Amino acid sequence: MRIFAIAMVAAGMLAPAGATTLQQLSMDDMIRKSTVIVRAKVLDSHAAFRGQDIYTFYHLQVLEDLSTGSTMQQIDVAVPGGSAKGKRQMVPGAVSLNAGEEYIIFLWTSRSGLTQVIGLSQGLFSVKTNPAGDPMLIRPATTELMLDKSGHVVNDQPLSLRLSDVRSQIQRTLGAGK
Repeated sequence: MRIFAIAMVAAGMLAPAGATTLQQLSMDDMIRKSTVIVRAKVLDSHAAFRGQDIYTFYHLQVLEDLSTGSTMQQIDVAVPGGSAKGKRQMVPGAVSLNAGEEYIIFLWTSRSGLTQVIGLSQGLFSVKTNPAGDPMLIRPATTELMLDKSGHVVNDQPLSLRLSDVRSQIQRTLGAGK
């Protein structure tokens, strides 16, 4: 029995750690696949179980709806992982948002009504102002395994884009049909 227990512990240590594989999404992919694209500020967050999974729910003040132009005051976004009821789940590739910070977020809503960031870290951009006063969207490269549409491994690149250019691209892409 003792040998069996030692073998089980050893097998557990040799098992691969959890990882996430992302499909590389272009800006047009994210625009077309998003339910809504918002410029928002994080108000607060809390984590809770949804079934057996823990999600961190972020409550956002919507500053601008970049995709539909409709007016919405607030929205809740679920990110997999977090700590609830003494349990912690970590999901590689999941994002963390900071209270009071502003983001551009590409969101999709599942059939169950859960609104999430598209492509995990790919759909979240921090909003910063450059020295010329222009709002810039900043996204670091992901460290998770990423595959292109053909299934080949690719290296993600950090992005720095002008908000005005992204607005124009959203209008062009959605104008061509979602």
